[in-house]
Amino acid sequence: MNRRDQDCGGRTRTAASRTPVLAAAVLALGVLIGTAAAAGARAQKAAVTFGMSPAILRASQAERRREMRVLGIRALRPGKNAVHPHQANFANYIEAKANPYPRLPPLMRLNDGARVTTLAQWRERRAQIRALFAEYVYGRKPKNVPHVTWRVTSVREEMVYGVPAIVTHLIGHVDNSRDPAITVDIPVTLATPAAAKGKQVPVIIGDIFIHPFFPGMNGHHGPYLHFPGTTMCIAVGPPTEPAAEQLLKRGWGFASVDYDAVQPDNGAGLVKGIIGLTNRGRPRKMDTWGVLRAWAWAINRTVDFLQTDPAINPHQIGVMGHSRDGKAALLALAYDPRIAVGYISSSGKGGADLYRRNYGENLGSLASSDEFQWFDGKFLRYASPGYTANELPVDSDELIALVAPRAIFIGAGSLIMHPACAIPGDAWQDARGMFMAEAAASPAWNMYGEQGLGIHTAYPPVNTMVGSRYAAFRRQPYGHTPAPNWPYFIKFAARVFAIRK
Repeated sequence: MNRRDQDCGGRTRTAASRTPVLAAAVLALGVLIGTAAAAGARAQKAAVTFGMSPAILRASQAERRREMRVLGIRALRPGKNAVHPHQANFANYIEAKANPYPRLPPLMRLNDGARVTTLAQWRERRAQIRALFAEYVYGRKPKNVPHVTWRVTSVREEMVYGVPAIVTHLIGHVDNSRDPAITVDIPVTLATPAAAKGKQVPVIIGDIFIHPFFPGMNGHHGPYLHFPGTTMCIAVGPPTEPAAEQLLKRGWGFASVDYDAVQPDNGAGLVKGIIGLTNRGRPRKMDTWGVLRAWAWAINRTVDFLQTDPAINPHQIGVMGHSRDGKAALLALAYDPRIAVGYISSSGKGGADLYRRNYGENLGSLASSDEFQWFDGKFLRYASPGYTANELPVDSDELIALVAPRAIFIGAGSLIMHPACAIPGDAWQDARGMFMAEAAASPAWNMYGEQGLGIHTAYPPVNTMVGSRYAAFRRQPYGHTPAPNWPYFIKFAARVFAIRK
């Protein structure tokens, strides 16, 4: 089980904080660490609070400085403050100020300017978009990534939230013969309903947990979950059935991947994990893949195993991710045609949100010493003086467009300004910006004779799901939690799976 992982703000997560609800509370605090207000001693104190040792913090900062020197960058714009309205660097949550760069890069034009009008041209454009993201945002996955060998470590029947399930623990071992000093494994926990034994079932890979690590994870402590020892809380709404229970009762399975075992979520770890192994422990080059692409690779390798498992329907595999895991899930979905559907929850910038929006998190925050590792080194340039998001040759609508003609459900929460402990709800992730990106990606589905979200679809009120059978969006009225949108995603995915038998 995923007992050691990274929280939403860049620090090592405990088993408790890895749950969706508590991870959201960690985000509310963790986003401050990457801001100018959390520099120096405060950053070290906060990092220790969330499990990142001072040594790892210093090494991460040193790696970012090294990459800045390689790129010739002397300074970076500061990040924003997510939760303190009275501070000067408080993030913008006013829609009238949110679109300084309203024109997105042309999705349906080839690099030579020719308009995309045929499926053949779209396939050419799709390859161009992937290349741009690889060079300027997520980094290039090496061509010589070592082979993964899977083995099952245990299989047993147990009760998962009151539902009999077959729980399988497996390990994907990455061949490390090129650098035996670096060991990389992909630990996966797979659960399928015991009642479906002998049948092939759909499976969702993602932030789904077999047992509650924290008693408040299901919302039983009321509409607000207070983070112990802090003044922060998260609006979680009424109690809901855990995702694992919903999936198993539906007759589906789920798989949880330990991303941190594959690639540590800090700058110090870039010489370790799968990134370090492929680079033989040396500092990365500026176009080398970052943590998000490495995590997406782990999801794609998990699909390799699931397609060989006789208990899994190989045509009915989905992916789910929340917050930073949602960024990785979107990458995996965009790049792997074997994944039929994705639930991308509150992924924000670096995920489904438009970089060209001035709302919530900014590029300075993404370039902070506890988030820069998500991307390749070149991405730092866009957070340096003289550059803005408008200079990026791509934006997130183009990443979403790579999913077509498969299916995507984007979920988000809402802006919350009262009570003070819950500020800003889910606004750091910018629900409207994610909706705008999904809508702008719609022409990609048209190339296959299908409908996307629709470029003229109006931004919906809370608790209203909009879209088509291949692209949907829903905003819930609470904070940074995927729970309220889970039932709607399951219904959406069921319609997709009904087509993909």
